[in-house]
Amino acid sequence: MKLLLFLIMVFHITVAEAKFGYDTTIKAADTKPEQYLSLLRNKRVGLIINQTSMIGNMSLLDMLLVKKVNVTKIFVPEHGFRGREDAGAKVDNSIDSATGISVVSLYGKHKKPTPDDLKEIDVLVYDLQDVGVRFYTYISTMEYCMEACAESNKQFIVLDRPNPNGFYVDGPVLEAENKSFVGMQAIPIVYGMTAGEYAKMLVGEKWFNKASALDLKVIKCINYTHKKKYKLPVDPSPNLRTMAAVYAYPSLCLFEGTVVSVGRGTNIPFQQYGCPELEGKFNYSFTPRSMVGAKKPPYENKVCYGEMVGGDEVEVLKELNNSFRLSWLIKAYNAYPDKDKFFNSFFVKLCGTSKLQREIKNGQSEASIRKTWQRDTEAFKRIRKKYLLYEDF
Repeated sequence: MKLLLFLIMVFHITVAEAKFGYDTTIKAADTKPEQYLSLLRNKRVGLIINQTSMIGNMSLLDMLLVKKVNVTKIFVPEHGFRGREDAGAKVDNSIDSATGISVVSLYGKHKKPTPDDLKEIDVLVYDLQDVGVRFYTYISTMEYCMEACAESNKQFIVLDRPNPNGFYVDGPVLEAENKSFVGMQAIPIVYGMTAGEYAKMLVGEKWFNKASALDLKVIKCINYTHKKKYKLPVDPSPNLRTMAAVYAYPSLCLFEGTVVSVGRGTNIPFQQYGCPELEGKFNYSFTPRSMVGAKKPPYENKVCYGEMVGGDEVEVLKELNNSFRLSWLIKAYNAYPDKDKFFNSFFVKLCGTSKLQREIKNGQSEASIRKTWQRDTEAFKRIRKKYLLYEDF
């Protein structure tokens, strides 16, 4: 009976993965230790890791310690070592209780490693699962670490991972005056590159101090191409819990620069949007509650009215059609009663341009707004092609 149940479960998983178009030949952390262990032997190694840094069923940290690699320090990005902290929450330095290794937070005021942080390190290894969106801050952490290594003459190694949103490029390109930790370079919201490819671009375009001096090594994924869909084996952050959320995130995250909730404090964040003031405009509703990853969510314990954008990844992918969507944002803005209060100051940082807010306020259609960023996006695509490590879409 147990064997029968197991076979039924495997069948359902296989059918679901085929339905969603995932390539099951791509495994978690589809790099192999033999590709990089020789680079770490007899070196003092620092790691930029979190809960996504898994090699099969073992964390990168544990695997390296088993292989007798001298790991001297751990650096962690937004959401912390275990990936459970709220977005924007302060993460303190600590000691990993299991290994006794120092853990340094690279979020908050201390975003870039100092020379003292790197003093007992020869090589810094980056292994974080990204989602391929400009304002997802892991690539900002990577850039700061690359710059620190270039300035301190340390090698920087990227253990590359597939990009779940790597099958298209779209959205407005960041304007220089809007540079921040949620957007550090002139790239579109969805830039269609792995962390390793983007690291090569940062160096090749000399987008940070002493970029040409950096000793950069990218360990490529096996089997990945930009044509393939990749199912994340571990949640990259506490509010991206499903592939539907990962796909909707580039478009829905702009709501974080408005009065509208994206469902933090519910079981399906980034698959819905809404707020109390939209009552009577939408039939769908949800009520945010305090929970891990959303301790004090917007509109806690208040009914929010809005829209679910997709119950699963098939619905979301069909809605998106390989593009960055504005229709949800425009629909919510048009329905909101007090339009002067709809946007907040964070919106321009997220979208990277001051034009978009004006265009929406002026009543422009999604089609006409999209035309305003096409030239810049096409220019970025030409630069992007120089640094691709994998077959393009």
